[in-house]
Amino acid sequence: MEFPEDKLKEFRDNQKTQFLASQFDASYHKLQDTKALAADNPEMAELVEAEVTQLTADLTAQFDEMARIIEASKEEETRPYGVILEVRAGAGGDEASLFALQLAEMYLKYAERNGWQSTKVSESLSAQGGYKEGTFEIIGSNVYDALRYETGVHRVQRIPVTEKAGRIHTSTASVAVLPMRRRPSIELKPDDIEMEFSRSGGAGGQNVNKVETAVRLIHKPTGVDVRCQSERSQLKNREKAMAMLTARLELMHEEEEAKKHAETRRNQIGTGDRSEKIRTYNFPQNRITDHRIKESWHAIEQVLGGDLDPVVKALKAAQASLIE
Repeated sequence: MEFPEDKLKEFRDNQKTQFLASQFDASYHKLQDTKALAADNPEMAELVEAEVTQLTADLTAQFDEMARIIEASKEEETRPYGVILEVRAGAGGDEASLFALQLAEMYLKYAERNGWQSTKVSESLSAQGGYKEGTFEIIGSNVYDALRYETGVHRVQRIPVTEKAGRIHTSTASVAVLPMRRRPSIELKPDDIEMEFSRSGGAGGQNVNKVETAVRLIHKPTGVDVRCQSERSQLKNREKAMAMLTARLELMHEEEEAKKHAETRRNQIGTGDRSEKIRTYNFPQNRITDHRIKESWHAIEQVLGGDLDPVVKALKAAQASLIE
């Protein structure tokens, strides 16, 4: 069996396979010496035949194992290690912003239940203290698998605290879940990115008030912009903003690809389209309905309190049944 030299070089250069590669090289040299011995002394050929067969089998197994490790490593780099969660108020004024805040708190409580690390990246508050928009970073195992179907428009039906006549109002908030990967699928050119610095808003001591640590990045070809002010260091905010920008552009690319391939869209619960109405939270009837899978739960307070597992499991099961 021939072993491609370019692959062997990759194995020798990779820290995860260097030790196995050294064992492979030793076994390969032993095989060559054994073959040379047989060639120089025909009487030895029959004696070493079994050893040549065994060495060849060992080399093949070692090569396949190194290839498997490299492939698993590449899959790990492309698998999301966390998400950027964006929540924005939609139609409904202050009530929409209060609902957006409630959704954000639901996801953060769910993250805490799962032992995931969450960080507030940026926020813009309404006069009532709700979210015009809020952006969060959530890091942990299987975060994207759990939250990937939350992207879309969430609708709430309830009597706002400011409603005097007791009428039910309908408001909306949009959610976007952007996967973060160690090896992005798109490449950003430095010339396409404009960078701005400003002072971080809110409390935070002298550093926040006097030093321009907040970072805003604008992707000039698309006009997409992100802002990060969660860190006290400008460098860390810039790194986090770059990860956010990359994730947002990747999601845009995935949305465009999904629209091109109708069959793919039919085989997905969520299309990744942030304009798609996916769920209604009806407070008078204590009912949450996911319109994509036409399933309801009568436990609004529990779900909004962070007990999102019943919804997540139902969406995963529905997606699995579509793929089968």
